[in-house]
Amino acid sequence: MDTHRGEFPALEAAGSSSSFLDHVTRSHPDLLPFGKDLPAGAMPATPHGTTIVALTFDGGVLMAGDRRATMGSMIANRHIEKVFPADRFSVLGIAGTAGIAVDIVRLFQVELEHYEKIEGTLLSLEGKANRLGAMIRANLSMALQGLSVIPLFAGIEAGQDTGRLFSYDVTGGRYEELEHHSVGSGSVFARGAMKKLWRPGMSANEAVAVAVEALIDASDDDSATGGPDLVRQLWPVIYLVTHDGAFRVGPDTLASVVETIVARRTLERREA
Repeated sequence: MDTHRGEFPALEAAGSSSSFLDHVTRSHPDLLPFGKDLPAGAMPATPHGTTIVALTFDGGVLMAGDRRATMGSMIANRHIEKVFPADRFSVLGIAGTAGIAVDIVRLFQVELEHYEKIEGTLLSLEGKANRLGAMIRANLSMALQGLSVIPLFAGIEAGQDTGRLFSYDVTGGRYEELEHHSVGSGSVFARGAMKKLWRPGMSANEAVAVAVEALIDASDDDSATGGPDLVRQLWPVIYLVTHDGAFRVGPDTLASVVETIVARRTLERREA
């Protein structure tokens, strides 16, 4: 197959690297969501997303995110999703500039799918975490211009049942977290809740309740974090990752969890 000027290289050349990011960086860097110089001047307000929490439980790991995006002091969106499956055994949550964050998520998903097709096997969890760090590092120039993206990554190795969490800084630095972690503007409040509620050996159902409580606590003190909305029937986005893979917790389950927490907190306040 010939390579045509101005088009993607032949499939043989594209398949020479297991990294889709490296291939696009070499051939069409203009298609990447980062690495661009923005015009001089004040940065316009852009939608930002927060808060993401993650915690381990007996048999896997959980990641959850609220549904609010803000633009300055305004609520830009009440339905945004900030947690996504990266592949069958890992999930990704991103706080920061919403538009760039979603593009990085999609690029990361393609990166992992491309690796699996070229190599015939899944990339290791460490390898996935390192690839994500490289993408965040590539966005540093835009982060310095005010368009930062901070991810939280979690998953398990195929065939295992021990969850692992990875956090990042704006330079792409990768740090493995133990037990639980949170990112975003409401993270300090969510982390405080998880410190009190998390315990070793929790079941998946108990982990879901802890994540919802942490997001409710964050929404109490951080205006950029949206709590569960009983009127609009809006619940957090929550993914569980076990040896069976990553799957999203359904709205009926979340509605029941939220109603139980609200009823308990209402009763406690009346007794106070």
